[in-house]
Amino acid sequence: MKARDAIDLVLLAALWGGSFLFMRLGAHEFGPVAMVWVRVALAALVLLPLLMLRKLTPQLRAQWRPIAMVGLVNTAVPFVLFTYAALHLSAGLSSVFNATAPLWGALVAWVWLHDKPAAPRVLGLTIGFAGIVWLSWEKAGFKPGAPLSGTALSVLACLLATLFYGVGANYAKKRLVGVAPLAVATGSQTAAALVLALPAAWWWPATPPSALAWLWVSVLAVLCTSWAYLLYFRLIARLGAARAISVTFLIPLFGMLWGGIFLGESVTPVMLMAGAVVLLGTALATGLVKPGAWWAGHKDS
Repeated sequence: MKARDAIDLVLLAALWGGSFLFMRLGAHEFGPVAMVWVRVALAALVLLPLLMLRKLTPQLRAQWRPIAMVGLVNTAVPFVLFTYAALHLSAGLSSVFNATAPLWGALVAWVWLHDKPAAPRVLGLTIGFAGIVWLSWEKAGFKPGAPLSGTALSVLACLLATLFYGVGANYAKKRLVGVAPLAVATGSQTAAALVLALPAAWWWPATPPSALAWLWVSVLAVLCTSWAYLLYFRLIARLGAARAISVTFLIPLFGMLWGGIFLGESVTPVMLMAGAVVLLGTALATGLVKPGAWWAGHKDS
């Protein structure tokens, strides 16, 4: 990996890790639906001129139906769920749950597309979901017969959001092959803004959000959404999707770092250990770590 690509990878992880910080800062004033609408609407406004500059508008028009579906499944719904979770969960913890998205993607591909994983990937799914159960149980305090608390509902919201990410990724893989990533990103943000416009108007906060809250959501839209997407596409073009997805392993580090620095959030040993189990399972399930290849190389040495 070239130095420039490594820098882009770390920068992307820092931006996406920062998104959990900014959601946490703005969610209480805006509310989940209104905040996400402002986020995706601003992101669409930033991306649309780039789309037109690169003359990709015809692709967007030709594929608007599947792109709109991606906007609903991969943007609008999971963004609202994660922003709701930000009302109760720390930025670091939400970012760890976000790292489970590739696990759900592998599971959905297995069930929906009949893309049966090899034995190491099945092992990765098992390990990863064991880490999810461990982290969820410890943080949400799930007990038989006990009412669901705000924290428990937020944990479930994070897991449901990452499940939607898994569905969205596989849907895009099946229906949007050959479509420029910038067209998908711009169209999905625009579709999400249109879908959420009426709900955002209905749930618009009675007390006008402060100027600082507007700043947080603007940074979230411009840096953590628009710019982050462009970085991600550049990494995919240079490294391929399989290597670009390794950003997943860095996002929780920055999520916990920014939460600790700016919000004084604590990182518990269980978060670290369960998070490591989740990431190990993700590495195996996505094929980023291949035990057979490692063992063969180890024997040859």
